[in-house]
Order: sequence, then C-alpha cells, then structure tokens
Amino acid sequence: MPTLSPARLFRSWLGGLPSQCAVCHAWPARTLCDACVARFAQPVPRCRTCALRVPAGVAHCGACLRHPPPLDACLAACDYAWPWTDCIARFKFQGEAGWATPLATLMRATPWAEPALEAAELVLPMPLFAQRLRERGFNQALALARRLAPGRCDATLLLRVRDTPAQAGLPRAQRLRNLRGAFALEPLRRAEVDSSRVLLVDDVMTTGASLAAAAQVLREAGARYVDALVLARTPAP
Repeated sequence: MPTLSPARLFRSWLGGLPSQCAVCHAWPARTLCDACVARFAQPVPRCRTCALRVPAGVAHCGACLRHPPPLDACLAACDYAWPWTDCIARFKFQGEAGWATPLATLMRATPWAEPALEAAELVLPMPLFAQRLRERGFNQALALARRLAPGRCDATLLLRVRDTPAQAGLPRAQRLRNLRGAFALEPLRRAEVDSSRVLLVDDVMTTGASLAAAAQVLREAGARYVDALVLARTPAP
C-alpha cells in the first residue's frame, strides 16, 4: 500500500465546512490548510524515546542512551515553534476549545501514531491539578485524547495529586525533583494497569519530565508498555 503524505492524511481525517486557514489565511480552506500542514509539520527523524530531532538513521539521542526514560516510545507531530506555538496558545490559554479537532488530526497523521493508538489498551491524558483545571476551565490533553481515542480515553485513572512550582526555565533534573509524588493512580483501579499497554497523550513536551514521572507511576503498577503521543516537542537548546 502506498504511503500517504502527512498533508493527504490530514485531509482524509479532517472534515467540516471550509473556513480561513489560521496560519496563512487562505480562503476557502480548513482551520489548518493542507499547504501549511505540509510545510510546517513535515516528518523528521526523532529520538524514539524522547522525540527530540536526531540525524537520519539515529534511533536514540545521547541523553536517552545515557539515561533511558521510562517510555518505550514517544511520538511528536511537530516542533514547538511557529506557527504551532500560536495555535496551541489559542487552544490552551484563550479558551478556543474548537482547536482540539484539527490539532488531534495533526497528531493522528504523525508517522506511527495510528499503530500506537490501535495497540493501546489504555489512552490516558496527562492530568491537571484541580486548581489549574478550575483556572483553565478544561484539560487540553483530555480534549485531544477524546478525539484520538473516543472509546478508550480514560480521564479518571491517572491523577495529578500534587501541584508543582512553575517549571518554565528549569533544567530537566530540577523538574524531575519537583514532580516526585505529583502523579498517582486511582487506588481502586490500580490493578487495571498491570500488564497493559498504555498511551499517554499531551499537548506540549518540554523536557519530558512530566511524561517521565507519569510513566514511572504506570511502570510501578505493572504496565507492560508505556508510549506517549504529543502534539509538539520543544527543540533542544
């Protein structure tokens, strides 16, 4: 079977009436037009376990070789750079929840995302602490996960039980220390994770510390595989 380009995959999954592209302002188009998806979300070689860009033919970055993360695989649709920073800000901070559908479609078009979704027995959005959820009004990771796996998305199994100080600008090691004890599993459902294949979903992966902390909790509960699918990955400095 021939391989479809990301733009054609994106077009095949994205429905709805034409509108103006939010990036190039072409009309008529979808919220994200095919040309912008093809231009700004081209697949690139990425580390299999942290999704940072790597040279062609390289499977793992040096950091993951030195300190393997608790993720079996990590997939990212694009770099956290323009125009995706603007799109995510509108979705995440300006209350434009309608962005969930086109952004989830972009994630689904990521190479190997479809097999990862099909293989997952549990699809878990990264949870927000209760206070932050009240402030924002919705969990952006949950909105994405519901569109990626409507029948298997579970928002009550993985919990954020402790808030953490602002993480922006902190190195990964400090972020990991801050996140100790931040995640937990619903106590009465912990057994559901044993021997299961789990896919974590999030919007932005900065250093990977939050995903690693959540994945470690799942590992300790006996998860057989823990993968992650994110919309955007912050590039290496």
